[in-house]
Amino acid sequence: LIKKVQAEAGKEKMVFDFHLDDEIKIKSVAYLEEKAPEVMYNSPKILKADRLAVKAKLSEMLNDYLISLGIEVEADRKKYLELVDKIVKKTTSKFILEKNQRLDGRAMDEIRKLVAEVDLLPHNHGSSLFMRGETQVLSTVTLGAPGDFQMVETMEDEGKKTYFHHYNFPPYATGETGRVGSTGRREIGHGALAEKALVPVLPAKIDFPYTIRNVSEVLGSNGSSSMASACASTLSLMAAGVPLKKPVAGIAIGLASEEDSAGNFTKYKVFTDLQDVEDGDGGMDFKVTGTRDGITALQMDTKTHGLTAEIMIEAFAQAKAGRLKIIDLIESVIPTHRAKLAESAPCIFTMKINPDKIRDVIGSGGKIINEIIAQTGASIDIEDDGSIFITAENAESADRAKVWIDSLTKEVEVGEVYDGKVIKIMDFGAFIEVLPKQEGLLHVSEISNTRVANVSDVLKEGEMIKVKVIKKDPGGKFSLSAKALLPRPEFKKE
Repeated sequence: LIKKVQAEAGKEKMVFDFHLDDEIKIKSVAYLEEKAPEVMYNSPKILKADRLAVKAKLSEMLNDYLISLGIEVEADRKKYLELVDKIVKKTTSKFILEKNQRLDGRAMDEIRKLVAEVDLLPHNHGSSLFMRGETQVLSTVTLGAPGDFQMVETMEDEGKKTYFHHYNFPPYATGETGRVGSTGRREIGHGALAEKALVPVLPAKIDFPYTIRNVSEVLGSNGSSSMASACASTLSLMAAGVPLKKPVAGIAIGLASEEDSAGNFTKYKVFTDLQDVEDGDGGMDFKVTGTRDGITALQMDTKTHGLTAEIMIEAFAQAKAGRLKIIDLIESVIPTHRAKLAESAPCIFTMKINPDKIRDVIGSGGKIINEIIAQTGASIDIEDDGSIFITAENAESADRAKVWIDSLTKEVEVGEVYDGKVIKIMDFGAFIEVLPKQEGLLHVSEISNTRVANVSDVLKEGEMIKVKVIKKDPGGKFSLSAKALLPRPEFKKE
């Protein structure tokens, strides 16, 4: 269908080029290809600043060379200087393919230096710092009430979202200045990837009813900050006491390759933990996140015509090895999630009631539930299946709300004893309210161990009396006894 539309309405692709003089361009490329190796590989270029210095040096050398070719106008020379970045990436790939040599001196399966910390920020519910080389991410966790969920309504899905990951990439992360504005495509995409990486290991709502907001602040970036965000998020979530099923880590796998005119690979090398200059033509950026046991998320962009099964097998194998190394580091810093939440985290009590009782908790126009919230300071979220989540700043407040709701919804059971209130007196007995809006019959024969001629002689409306539930029918009606709680009379033998 796409090809049909293209044939009928499509336009020829625009060809973008430097629009440079072919002869000068050819000479410039040849000059850079000759000079780049000696400038780039005279020592390991570990820091991003080292690699920028390489580009600056080659740009300076090419500028002088262009002057020697008679190009005296600076604006004209500037056009050719754009070739430097491409040649640096091409040379980087060539050395990986032909010499197994990376610009920073690492082996093909080697990860840059790893650093992990937790509890950096004293007032957050959870915080961490994760570094891989110069890529550095600060992660924070905020725990909220179940009612703090985000409602999602899209063409694909709708529902409540109780875990969301936000990713911020300010200009200073790459050593630049600039306006910090609204979230862009990059932030949304990287945040979504890190979020997807963690969702499979989050606890069930019944076990951990909190709404969780995870934020990754990229403090420095030099390759795969999204994978660093996934690692930092695991650390901060565990530090916050979120019972993850298993820790998650992520790593980016790169590729250097050459293809023939038919798009078949003539050479390729897969390597772990790629960075800026290693992602050139014939490369890929393959991000893999997962636990010790499996993968949770994948993302790839590639500058090839396709990938073979052999390349993918190698990439997955290297990704697993790298992932396990990072998980080892995570578990050395925090072996499992904290058993106790931060003191500043809200308290949540979970309870389940009969769905038919929901209206008793809410009341007409929300009168009852609003009164509970006002009196206890707790927030209350009720779901259609009868699940109730009580969130409060402290356990005392949450417990008061729980007791209140219990009194409104608890159903009497045979054998339970209550302090009941006499609501109405009849000839055959009295109706006793043992729980709000729950009344049972105390038959005249169950009032005392001695015969009662008139119920009104021993009971008064509004009076409190201790009773025991002795019978309950399928419809919910129940019978009470005060006599069952009295000492049995002694009979004297004559």
